Amino acid sequence: MSVWQLVAVGLVLLLGLVGVPAPGVPGQAIVWAAVLWWALTDMTPTAWGVLIGATALMLLNQALKPLLPPRRPGESGAPRRTLMIGGVAGIVGFFVVPVVGGALGYVGAVFGAERLRLGSRGAAWASVRSVMRATGYAVLVELFCCLVVAGAWLGAVLWG
Repeated sequence: MSVWQLVAVGLVLLLGLVGVPAPGVPGQAIVWAAVLWWALTDMTPTAWGVLIGATALMLLNQALKPLLPPRRPGESGAPRRTLMIGGVAGIVGFFVVPVVGGALGYVGAVFGAERLRLGSRGAAWASVRSVMRATGYAVLVELFCCLVVAGAWLGAVLWG
């Protein structure tokens, strides 16, 4: 696979990751499709292993999704901009502080954005709790699954 194709797959993965916190965007499907594209082009055992692992993880996420609270961003009271800031910070946090950085980045960014918007610490924490009840758990689980897949792809490309 050429360098330009790897860059294109990486950009599609990034598009899928950014699409996870956005309502109505099939971020998880985009991430899986990017890994499928890479595996069908690369045709190595490592690529197929990453594809099989990604498929299993995404199917597990879909099976467990009904157990999580439904996504109702309108009920949180936070603007869509706050949720997007949290999603982007979760993606960055995952790669800065592996694994736990995703959750820390999401919650921290939502708190920071709400603190600036509302002005007080107590109101910001109340808004964070509301966001986590309305959207956060489902978004965090889906984002974490997609980040694990993206991290496995990146590891396979760099060290595989």
